[in-house]
Amino acid sequence: MKYKVMIAEDERMVREELAYFLQQQEDIILCPSAENGRQLLELYQQYQPEVIFLDIDMPALSGMEVARFIKNRSHDIQDEMQLPLFVFTTAYDEYAVQAFNLEAVDYLLKPYDMDRLNEALQRVRKHLQQFHNKKEVLQQSKSANLSSRILIDNGEKMVIISPDNIHYAAKEDRTIKIVTTQQIIHTKMTLQELENKVQGAPFFRPHRSYLVNLDYVREITPWFNGAYNLILKDQEKTQIPVSRSAAKELFSILQN
Repeated sequence: MKYKVMIAEDERMVREELAYFLQQQEDIILCPSAENGRQLLELYQQYQPEVIFLDIDMPALSGMEVARFIKNRSHDIQDEMQLPLFVFTTAYDEYAVQAFNLEAVDYLLKPYDMDRLNEALQRVRKHLQQFHNKKEVLQQSKSANLSSRILIDNGEKMVIISPDNIHYAAKEDRTIKIVTTQQIIHTKMTLQELENKVQGAPFFRPHRSYLVNLDYVREITPWFNGAYNLILKDQEKTQIPVSRSAAKELFSILQN
């Protein structure tokens, strides 16, 4: 994984020394450097680096001021996003507390020590890996949530619901009634069509006229002639019939 790095440093010799070191790293794409705070903001907008080695004491906006501005803007755009990462650089150690209050990855004192530079890069790499792992998990979660939504036509509008919120559906003449946690929806959709839409969720057809979310079943009680009733977890303790032909499959599912 390669990542973009930018240097903000007003001293040319220090800037070139750090640039030379970073150019030796195979996983770094070095962006143009900034010589002051205002130039950094302009270059940041253009190149969007993931890491900034930022001198604290610079003309035309200090490193601290620029870091606060960028972090506040990044937070407004995407609250789970905390890039770029900052590695503050300075000839003085008195700014350390302020730097870490801005969630700096590291704080380097000049002149640079190669061991400390390598240590800072390892911290950067670790933080970036954590960030990208978190981002991937969030994307997968959003994708899963989006794909779990289904559309139900109630005759007047399209209602968006999550299969997880459906308690059961029952056939009523030429329509079906879908009972959810928040509402009851009547639709001309068939039970088979609804069952196809909720594939992958724990639904079961205990009877040709019912489709039930097994997560909402409280208990199973015997009825007669080898049939049973499902008792749901709602306040009414709704009873759903289980036909004799479906009972064996139901118990097999629940036992496994």
